[in-house]
Amino acid sequence: MRIGMVGLGKMGANMTERLIKDGHEVVAYDLSQSALKAAESKGAQVATTLEELKEKLNPPRIAWVMVPSGDATVSTIDSLFNVFEKGDIVIDGGNSNYKEARPVYEKLASKGIGFIDAGTSGGVWGLENGYCLMVGGDNEVVSAAEPIFKSLAPTDGYSHVGPIGAGHFVKMVHNGIEYGMLQALGEGFSIMQAAPEFNLDLHEISSIWRYGSVVRSWLLELLEIALRNSSSFSEIEGVVVDSGEGRWTAIESIERGVPAPVILTSLFERFGSRGNAEFSNRIIAALRNQFGGHAVVTEEKK
Repeated sequence: MRIGMVGLGKMGANMTERLIKDGHEVVAYDLSQSALKAAESKGAQVATTLEELKEKLNPPRIAWVMVPSGDATVSTIDSLFNVFEKGDIVIDGGNSNYKEARPVYEKLASKGIGFIDAGTSGGVWGLENGYCLMVGGDNEVVSAAEPIFKSLAPTDGYSHVGPIGAGHFVKMVHNGIEYGMLQALGEGFSIMQAAPEFNLDLHEISSIWRYGSVVRSWLLELLEIALRNSSSFSEIEGVVVDSGEGRWTAIESIERGVPAPVILTSLFERFGSRGNAEFSNRIIAALRNQFGGHAVVTEEKK
């Protein structure tokens, strides 16, 4: 198939390369000239405008939008709406909020343009391992783009999970679960690090847990790689950002009345890692001193 890839960041560039390796023709677009040159060196045709991208694609055209969620995605899809024609298809493969999918779908449909929301997981390893794809959209539109999904995904790693919005909804929950798994790994290895009497080799433990252990996972494999390169992570600040999906999952659990204490706690831990808990901790320490005479640690005593 012939497809336009709009956005050549870490994900978009690797997806372009994977599609080309599987026999597809890719027309690549990005604002960065160096990104375009890199894609061209991998076998992609390049376009410097979305109008040029349209002209280099054969109708019915398919464009995969792989840019940061939010304003960048909205403006890109708006631009494609202006240049694409009836029968063309736009795929949003970023981490957009699933609630935004329906309005986008209806706007594009007013011009006869199809829309697919594709939850995409795989990160920088997707080129080699493939991308897990959770796709939402109308049956006929998804079917038209299915060869692309099957090329990007590993065997059994793609599913049409439901109607429009379902793809990004499932990916949102996926990322919320990821928050909890990351938090558990971080806490468990912190406990082991705090037991110097055993002189534990954390890299060795992460390595053996990959085989036969009930907690074996790809995240554990990645932790083993990280510990192989650094035993203390002293060069890394303990600040953990959240890109939005865990926060949306937490809100969703509240709105739907579904208890999700692990996901919520892991989200709050990320807030705390940025110093947002510092003042509240000072208040608690001051109150303990007031009602119980408990000692307060001052800057001089640290």
